[in-house]
Amino acid sequence: MTIRQNEFENVNMREDNKLEKALLVGVFNDQSDSGFEASLAELSELARAAGAIVIGQVIQRHPVSDPAFLVGKGKIAEIAEQCITHEADLVIFNDELSGSQIRNIEKAVSCKVIDRTFLILDIFARRARSHEGKLQVELAQQQYRLSRLTGLGQSLSRLGGGIGTRGPGESQLESSRRHINRRISVLRKGLQAIVKQREQSRKRRLDNELLIFAVVGYTNAGKSTLINRLCDSDLHAADQPFATLDPSVRRLLLPDKTDVLLVDTVGLIRHLPHQLIDAFRSTLEEITRADAILEVIDCSQEDLTSRLTVVDELINELGAASLPRFYVFNKIDLLTKSQLREKQDSLTSEGQRNGSIFSRQPLHWVSAETGEGLDELEQNIMMFAQNQMLSVKLSIPYREMSTLHLIHRYGRVDSINYQSDYIEVSAHIRYSHYQLLRPFVMLAEKCEEM
Repeated sequence: MTIRQNEFENVNMREDNKLEKALLVGVFNDQSDSGFEASLAELSELARAAGAIVIGQVIQRHPVSDPAFLVGKGKIAEIAEQCITHEADLVIFNDELSGSQIRNIEKAVSCKVIDRTFLILDIFARRARSHEGKLQVELAQQQYRLSRLTGLGQSLSRLGGGIGTRGPGESQLESSRRHINRRISVLRKGLQAIVKQREQSRKRRLDNELLIFAVVGYTNAGKSTLINRLCDSDLHAADQPFATLDPSVRRLLLPDKTDVLLVDTVGLIRHLPHQLIDAFRSTLEEITRADAILEVIDCSQEDLTSRLTVVDELINELGAASLPRFYVFNKIDLLTKSQLREKQDSLTSEGQRNGSIFSRQPLHWVSAETGEGLDELEQNIMMFAQNQMLSVKLSIPYREMSTLHLIHRYGRVDSINYQSDYIEVSAHIRYSHYQLLRPFVMLAEKCEEM
């Protein structure tokens, strides 16, 4: 297999525009995690999201992965037979393949071969809408190509021993490497310019002194739907993996009329390609700049613990583990009452047994689809926001009326009482504004003493 410039385009479409038939392959060994079956089921979901038709799966239970084919030669023969029987167009491996393994397997099964990383990159390429998202995805694609050039060296090169094998093949390999490196450099520069623009937008948000909540979670957990329901917004939401790639910010008006911001982030998934984490790092760092995290979990899924682990690992990697966190278990409308109680009891007992965070703070069970449970979530967000503010009483002379506008804009006015010489104000303000307003606090104290 040679890596073509357009290899990431239309991976699931044949020349006659019919959907490709895909055979899935997973390798289970002693080192595999306990979520092997869930991971393979997830691969099937990803394949369908890319538009392929899954016609079957082959599982290799092998203690050691074969360096040439990943699976044993007997299993390769079985894959080749399945491809012929079902007229498969595509074989998708759940494990990451090297360039040489892709070449070897394709030669053995006479069928196109891709791995989980390639499949996820393809989905990201299809879903990217913004200029930044497209640059980020292409950067990840180019890094993927670069990492496989060496393994595909023989197919790119005519160098070797004997007559007819001499030629400029190595220069072709080096030329491909230089071309990819140049493109990566261009993409990084383009993203750096966008990062500067985002920094300016982030600075404006900080200047507005609004609390920021990063909405984080596993892919297809319902993050965008939750934001739409809370903020009455229109973010694109769909029941499919990676429906949202571009970060979006929406304003949430709380019951006490306080405004906070919700930042939508890209969905996570187990074995997320490191190329994507690198390419989307500037976007993911929105999490670290937030005041708190809303972690959304699809409670209708069986593998809750493993999905929570995936999200926690990335939050830890980004250095945001110390941020306050709200655990929002979404899609309770997909569970019966007994199933919901079972899930709640299971997490509670697990938290008590392991001393996890679930035993130390309330969990929010909601349905972003129906709105159930969202009032309580808003109340808790409001209480958190209030705890980030300082309750003060101020006396503001009429000549300083602009100060009242400042409080209205950056804080919350609880009551106003107009006196002959000044205005009595009870308000909640951000701690960062206390020094600016301290003279009016002191004046209020003097007025009370009189």
